[in-house]
Amino acid sequence: MSAGTGTGPGTALHGLFRTKPVDRIVAEGGHGEGGELRRTMSLLQLTLFSVGATLGTGIFVVLGEAVPKAGPAVVLSFVLAAVTALFSALSYAELAGTIPVSGSSYSYAYATLGELVAWVCGWCLLLEYAVSVSAVAVGWGSYLNEFSDKAFDLAMPAAISDSPGENGGVVNLPAVAVVLIATVLLLRGTSESATANTIMVFLKLGVLAFFCAVAFTALEAGNLTPFAPMGWAGISAAGSKVFFSYIGFDAASTAGEEARNPRRDLPLAIILSLAIVTVVYVLVGLAAVGAMPWRRFGLSGSEASLAQVLDEATGRAWPSMILSLGAVIAIASVVLTVMYGQTRILFAMSRDGLIPPVFQRVSPRRAVPVANTVIVAVFISALAALVPLGRLVDATSIGTLFAFALVSVGVIVLRRTRPELPRSFRTPFYPVTPLLGVGFCVYLMVGLGGATWLVFSLWTLAGLVAYFAYGRRHSRLGAAPAAGGGRP
Repeated sequence: MSAGTGTGPGTALHGLFRTKPVDRIVAEGGHGEGGELRRTMSLLQLTLFSVGATLGTGIFVVLGEAVPKAGPAVVLSFVLAAVTALFSALSYAELAGTIPVSGSSYSYAYATLGELVAWVCGWCLLLEYAVSVSAVAVGWGSYLNEFSDKAFDLAMPAAISDSPGENGGVVNLPAVAVVLIATVLLLRGTSESATANTIMVFLKLGVLAFFCAVAFTALEAGNLTPFAPMGWAGISAAGSKVFFSYIGFDAASTAGEEARNPRRDLPLAIILSLAIVTVVYVLVGLAAVGAMPWRRFGLSGSEASLAQVLDEATGRAWPSMILSLGAVIAIASVVLTVMYGQTRILFAMSRDGLIPPVFQRVSPRRAVPVANTVIVAVFISALAALVPLGRLVDATSIGTLFAFALVSVGVIVLRRTRPELPRSFRTPFYPVTPLLGVGFCVYLMVGLGGATWLVFSLWTLAGLVAYFAYGRRHSRLGAAPAAGGGRP
């Protein structure tokens, strides 16, 4: 039996829930095999990293699937999802300021709930980040197809449908292309990636402002009535769907070891980014359902729903062509930042010994985990090329909601076990806020379909097999029980 697992069933069970001390987690921050990560990111870059990871996944891609579920009341669905995200964001902000490392909710769970829970959380984050990048890459292909069709009368193999032969493709080459572009940027270095993301985010905000300006000129009051044709059930179902559009606000927390002033800037970046994207989502959603009858959404089967709105509203090709071109460039920032987040979580898991050491090897020259980034790019490319968008969205949402719920629980546990820890941000209205965070996450998880729960269960089961086959035997905490103890 490996060190640290004990000799009896009680000791073995305790080993599964051993926690990693906060002081040790923070002390190990930034260090990997072969080199160290560099602290180069400012508050603005961190905020725009979270905005870049969030803004686009829902508005540019998922709106067409959510509107048929709620009608014009999809605006309230965005608000419902925002409230759920807010409770989780406040918990993230507290833990990010207390434990400023790259592992995000994986590291927070390790410090509060134990190794097995942390592993499951990290395993779910792998699903969240990989699948969300793949889904956005598929949407990127749809907008590229929209632009090339209007500008050059050239159809490309964009989105893959659930039925063979639809939307012209078996392999989604544009989705693979955008993943490769993001990979090249990430390999150049964190500072270069942050600069590229900042440019793309401002471009994205400009494109969405252009959409609102055009769509609001075509707004018809009749399109907003009846406002909630499917009632609260429809709003809730659409809320579960559009929660996907808030995934990414926690991206700043994955940069804890590359932020210049992590204890101050990480909580601010998380809250600011959520506020920005919520305002944008509500405005764009209202403009979209006001400009086009809600029953028209989703009829074409295209993920490029905003371009479709402009076509319907103006009867001209150039507005949607501008939107599609902007989306092609701007959605790439989501791929870039979410891929960055996944590589940093894998970096933290590898440093703890739970996955192979190749994921923590840092290039001394570029200060980035090169092999880690390449492996992630290959996996995401395959997923984006072959899996339909709708299946990707729901699978991402359930894994994210589970991780968010664990973060809220983690705040409560750490307040009780380590009340003396310095906290640069404290979740307001404690313990009500984190408890509501857990409740809202569970509520939205229940709203997801049975097939999604099946995928989640199978993924979790596969993760448990991987943990007992590799992670538990190679855990650095298990190899040094005296240093790892049970107290966070």
